Amino acid sequence: MESRYFRWIYWLAWFTIVYNFLEGVVSVWLGLEDETLALFGFGADSFVEVISGLGILQMVIRIRKHPDSSRSGFEKRALRITGFAFYLLTIGLITGAVVNMISGHKPETTFWGVIISIVSLAVMYWLYRAKIRYGKLLKAEPVIADGKCTLVCIYMSLILLVSSVVYAITGFGWIDTIGALGLAWFSFSEGREAFEKAAGKECDEC
Repeated sequence: MESRYFRWIYWLAWFTIVYNFLEGVVSVWLGLEDETLALFGFGADSFVEVISGLGILQMVIRIRKHPDSSRSGFEKRALRITGFAFYLLTIGLITGAVVNMISGHKPETTFWGVIISIVSLAVMYWLYRAKIRYGKLLKAEPVIADGKCTLVCIYMSLILLVSSVVYAITGFGWIDTIGALGLAWFSFSEGREAFEKAAGKECDEC
């Protein structure tokens, strides 16, 4: 039974990586096409989540083989790279937001932001429930912590959804910039969290 649970967690980790990569490609492309900073930033965040996901996959493999072992060098490097990438994304989003505010830029449309955020909310909520469930069944705290970190992706999807819907209804240009700044705040938080974990600080939730 335990082996079956680990198999589920293993494939959930792979699904997270593949989904985030595809979401990143689509979101960045459509963000550039529609000139929406919030959607572009959301896609860039998905690419960073792929790096984080590789570290999580290694963690799952390690826990399965050696339940009481500490983080491997690969996991720590993945965390540091993830943290650095999140900080770069934060700087990029803030810079883009400032430029948009000065220029008064407005997106062409936020239709795809609405669609992608709704899909992401559904997928991330399912991943959150599944990771928490199997983590508890295996009494694997790192897996449970990873599940809780999925909540951050849910919050970011909500920010994208709200900013996209408000713009679609009102045409208020600055809402895209405000949404991008909201994503920047979460991106900075995730970066800090990654560096803390790389340094050995265990966190119950993100």
